[in-house]
Amino acid sequence: MLSFVCMKTFDEQLAHIVQEALAEDVGDGDHSTLCCIPFDKRGKAVLKIKQDGILAGVEVVQKIFSIVEPGVKFNAFKKDGDTMRYGEKAFEVEASIHTILKCERLVLNCMQRMSGIATLTHKYTYKLQGYHTKLLDTRKTTPNFRLLEKEAVRIGGGTNHRFGLFDMIMLKDNHIDYCGGLQAAIGKAYEYVQTKKPGLKIEVETRSLEDVKIVCTLAKGKVFRIMLDNFTPELIEEAMLIINHDFETEASGGINLENITAYAATGVDYVSVGGLIHQAQSLDLSLKAEIE
Repeated sequence: MLSFVCMKTFDEQLAHIVQEALAEDVGDGDHSTLCCIPFDKRGKAVLKIKQDGILAGVEVVQKIFSIVEPGVKFNAFKKDGDTMRYGEKAFEVEASIHTILKCERLVLNCMQRMSGIATLTHKYTYKLQGYHTKLLDTRKTTPNFRLLEKEAVRIGGGTNHRFGLFDMIMLKDNHIDYCGGLQAAIGKAYEYVQTKKPGLKIEVETRSLEDVKIVCTLAKGKVFRIMLDNFTPELIEEAMLIINHDFETEASGGINLENITAYAATGVDYVSVGGLIHQAQSLDLSLKAEIE
């Protein structure tokens, strides 16, 4: 599971997501179930895979069922990160039928979305095999669903970037422009860390080779990573000579499955791809009653 340093644990954040999602979906009652299923009747359901890809969300779904009904019986046939094929079964759950039907759509929404992200992430990481470069996600996520989208990236083989605005300083173009330039922004950020948040890391976005030279001159020992934003692979090669391993490096902007290996060939430490999440397509899964 994700290991971000934040105010709440993964399980606490997931419990909040589940509470809010069920409140949105159930409202004053699941009347479709209430009208025809006795409250004390138990049943079994199985998660059927209807599309090839990388499976993600099994551990999350087990927690969802357990939040709604502690003691639920959950039997996983596959685990997060496994390759899944059409016709396979991922898990079976035995619980109150009211619990199964209440959770059905939430469970499917989570797993279909997470599996789509994990599958796309896997395609990117496959392209990076043999290279030094690692794949990062971004904050381009669905509001209130970031926890699970970033978990899906991790399951697919990617590396999580900062979770939010609280766990790293990233001086992007707007911060730099509003502050009055690179020198001012770096100086203020470093002073802030020393006086307010010791240990917080600083990353700086650069938009040109001149920016890279400024950061390398001013920020050694202050900034830990330089982002090379919308640089071509050729420009990154030039930037890497200037940086000379004094900082971690990250390429960002316009990176896709067709050109990612060209970026990796530059030796850059990381490539960040917002499309891992916002361009991923949900995969087809279904939760079906199992009648004995």
